[in-house]
Amino acid sequence: MTEKSLDEEIKIAAQKARKLARYMSSTEDLVESQIEKARQRGDFDNLKGAGKPVSLEENPFEPVEMRMAFKILKDNDFAPYWIELGKEIDNDLSRFWKEVEHFKQYTKIFYQDRHNRSANQRYEKKKAHFYFEQRLLLEKINKKILDYNLHCPTFRLGRGSLIVDNEMYKVISQVEELIAEMLESSQSQ
Repeated sequence: MTEKSLDEEIKIAAQKARKLARYMSSTEDLVESQIEKARQRGDFDNLKGAGKPVSLEENPFEPVEMRMAFKILKDNDFAPYWIELGKEIDNDLSRFWKEVEHFKQYTKIFYQDRHNRSANQRYEKKKAHFYFEQRLLLEKINKKILDYNLHCPTFRLGRGSLIVDNEMYKVISQVEELIAEMLESSQSQ
């Protein structure tokens, strides 16, 4: 393709774009002028519901045939399964991180004093059990997320799966860094 023909194609495309832009702006101007004329004539005066707040109770995106069922469920404090499951996932994740913080507090308390070998072994067993339990909890939450995504009506509302190994790495790193800090501070005393 030569440079001259490329320039000609660009000019033609630009002319088409200008024509479309003029048409779109003239259409917009036409609509705006029609609305303004109707307003001046008073066509919008005394409309039903004028001056009252807009009711946002009705969801325009919900299927018409399901509105009555959803209203009955909403009036009785029920929500679709996937919404309840989403709340459950949020609570489970919150509980997970609270348990991590609780174990970190336990670790701080444990490492404030020196302990004998058997106490250290018991702590290490407890820590290993804690890691195991947290991994199981994360896997359970991940299954709930999969179930949520399967029941969710649109992919945009879906949740990303947890990468259990990454989450456990965060937990283990936090606990082990805390232990290192506690040991370092006890040795400096």
